[in-house]
Amino acid sequence: MHENQNFNTLSIQQSDKDYFFHPWTDFSSFYEDGCHVITRGEGFHVFDSDGKKYIDGLAGIWCVNIGHGNTEMVDAIADQLKRLAYYATFFHLTNPVAVGLAAKLAEIAPSHLNHSFFENGGSMANETAIRMVHFYWNRRGQPSKRHIISRVNSYHGSTFLTGTLTGILEDHDGFTMLDGMIHYVSSPYVYRRPDGVTTEEFCTTLVQELEDKINELGPENVACYIAEPIQGAGGVIVPPDGYHRRCEAICRKYDVLYIADEVITGFGRLGHFFTSEDMFDTKPDIITTAKAISSAYMPLSATLISDEIHEVLKQPRAPGQLLTHGFTYSGHPGCCAAGLKNIEILARDRILENVLDLGPVFSDLMAKELGGLPIVGDVRGVHFVQCIEIVADRTTKEIFAPEVRVGDRVTGHCRARGLLARPLGHLVVLSPPLILTRDVIAEMVQILRDSVKATMDDLLREGLWKG
Repeated sequence: MHENQNFNTLSIQQSDKDYFFHPWTDFSSFYEDGCHVITRGEGFHVFDSDGKKYIDGLAGIWCVNIGHGNTEMVDAIADQLKRLAYYATFFHLTNPVAVGLAAKLAEIAPSHLNHSFFENGGSMANETAIRMVHFYWNRRGQPSKRHIISRVNSYHGSTFLTGTLTGILEDHDGFTMLDGMIHYVSSPYVYRRPDGVTTEEFCTTLVQELEDKINELGPENVACYIAEPIQGAGGVIVPPDGYHRRCEAICRKYDVLYIADEVITGFGRLGHFFTSEDMFDTKPDIITTAKAISSAYMPLSATLISDEIHEVLKQPRAPGQLLTHGFTYSGHPGCCAAGLKNIEILARDRILENVLDLGPVFSDLMAKELGGLPIVGDVRGVHFVQCIEIVADRTTKEIFAPEVRVGDRVTGHCRARGLLARPLGHLVVLSPPLILTRDVIAEMVQILRDSVKATMDDLLREGLWKG
């Protein structure tokens, strides 16, 4: 669409209500409020159908890391689609860009992860990971190793399997979940740790809980443990120092495979292509990634598998017998071209370095400007993912009732002031494009501060908070 195109917002919203069945929709308000219509993106800004300009504090949804409207990326995708828009990668077929992306991922990933399976979203990446784990243990003659340990507040996808892997238990409400195979241990939610418990003691308790869960199920029955380096949709939960390294050690002790879900943390949000080894000193058996692998210019995900696992997976069971897993768009040429160009741009334009330089500035400013506000209980995050937790009482950490919709109130004030932020219940999250400048970070934080204060005024006026 041309940037000067006129839009009839009401008409679009009505058709949207009539025909588009949205993901993650609150139907208690959808048909009354409708959707906010976004029509154009440019750098770290987006524009709506009425022409209003916003700082994209969401990077779409954790993913447009190189920013919107990057013509170099668009040209790379278009050039590839002109040459070869699609061909299957089943049945001993391939294409040069899928091969090139797999080789590039092996170059930038931890050294033992040299084999990539491509999909088109994080749910499929995690689905592939679990299927390959089960296939691996079956091929090793240990079919009883089928149980999976996930965590409360984790998010791993929306398919039948990955929806059950997801430990945000409210997300299970109303759905039928997979029975008996997936188990949860506690989230490393430092802010909500028990009173009187130090962070170090809390970490030890969490690690012991994982070991106890493995022993409860029987190590001979546990296939894998899956964890996000930082829990994203579950509340931007940053674990205690050493937590992931110690959890990995427990997995090694009991011969349990370790999966790192880097769908959010991969490709720059924390200043690295992958964070598991560089930030958390772990060497997962499998890393899953999506979202920012292409900066969302094309739907792409990957499951990176260790040499050891691949050695087992590639052994033929019988002449002519296939490994029967895959997706029509696995290794799609246009998607893989986007992945290759994205990696090139991130490296050449020193975007990862920008995150490492400005990430501490972002964190410090969030803490300084928001940490003292009466309804902000916690300010947390790392580099270009930040979160505030809103509470009714900072002493007791009590939250507002759900019907107050306090996160929606804050983000509504943000939107009126030109910033798109994400409400997660009583949390507000910022995960902007990685090309931000120091001045724009300051502008975002000031808007968020003003919006929290405006929300406080609303709550006082409506008698929902005593102040």
